[in-house]
Amino acid sequence: MRLLRSSFFAAALVVVTVPYAILSLATIPLPRMARYRFISGWSWIILFLARHILGIDWRVEGREHLPARPAVILAKHQSAWETIAFQQIFPPQVHVLKRELLWIPFFGWGLALMSPIAIDRSRGVAALRSIARRGRERLAQGFWVIVFPEGTRVAPGERRPYQLGGAWLAAASGAPVVPVAHNAGLVWPRNAFIKRPGTVTVRIGRPIETENRDPKDINTLAEKWIEEQQKALC
Repeated sequence: MRLLRSSFFAAALVVVTVPYAILSLATIPLPRMARYRFISGWSWIILFLARHILGIDWRVEGREHLPARPAVILAKHQSAWETIAFQQIFPPQVHVLKRELLWIPFFGWGLALMSPIAIDRSRGVAALRSIARRGRERLAQGFWVIVFPEGTRVAPGERRPYQLGGAWLAAASGAPVVPVAHNAGLVWPRNAFIKRPGTVTVRIGRPIETENRDPKDINTLAEKWIEEQQKALC
């Protein structure tokens, strides 16, 4: 049954994504925020399909912790689910991501139109400076910035070193950091065709103020909170 449901979902994903990506191209002349609001509608459709075809639902804890101004979100990355769901959970946002994702047909086209901060990871410090410069621009435009500090998807119960990019941006801009933990990997595993029914819990922590704080200290505080929550969620 899971194979059948997952196959049906995969087919529906293609049927929805291809025409939506083509329609999204028509939003190029629109302001960034208007363009974002149209393109992010795709995520609502996918979450609807995931709920009714796969049996994947979600709940949010700690929404009251979200600050009133744009922030940098440091979040666990376990699957494709959170990249989709965050568009509905958090205010208008951009992602810090590897530039290769923009080359994916249809999906990458829509992603490129949402003003992401695409970086070349091989550039080291230059990449950090690019994140800080372009991140400040996006925050000033009213967007939140989503960063997955581990840099790649990590299976539930596992962890990788937290990279400094998001904390560097927060320190440079003075924007607060919002740590986020979740257990999406339990129902939507990394690179897995077959998904499992269940409820994803997204847990939002209290914002970390970054004024006059070292990026390493900010990163450590966020990592400690996220990883402690992951133990309870996974």
